[in-house]
Amino acid sequence: QVQLVESGGGLVQAGGSLRLSCEASGRTFSNYRMGWFRQAPGKEREFVAAVDWSGGNTYYADSVKGRFTIDRANAKNTVSLQMNALNPEDTAVYYCAAANSYSSLYNKGTYAYWGQGTQVTVYS
Repeated sequence: QVQLVESGGGLVQAGGSLRLSCEASGRTFSNYRMGWFRQAPGKEREFVAAVDWSGGNTYYADSVKGRFTIDRANAKNTVSLQMNALNPEDTAVYYCAAANSYSSLYNKGTYAYWGQGTQVTVYS
């Protein structure tokens, strides 16, 4: 079992930045690929970004490419999401997730463990 706790969400003006963090506990963190998803009201949960076991490979949704950066610190059991140039369409609850299979990181079904989420609200 892996427990995930997100932090760093909040209210920010369009064009601003936020950094989300996710702390993991329970199992060896470096055994899991990690991802961030988000869910806006009335919409499906969607992929945002993911990182492989070592942090050497990262993956992004087209909508956030060039604005968001995912990174992990295995020594600290954390994965972070730096979000820049935020716009109101980025408003959502953001979830951290841990994948224990080799399936596509873009698919939420690949992830076995999820955090409770942190709210990000961007106003214009």
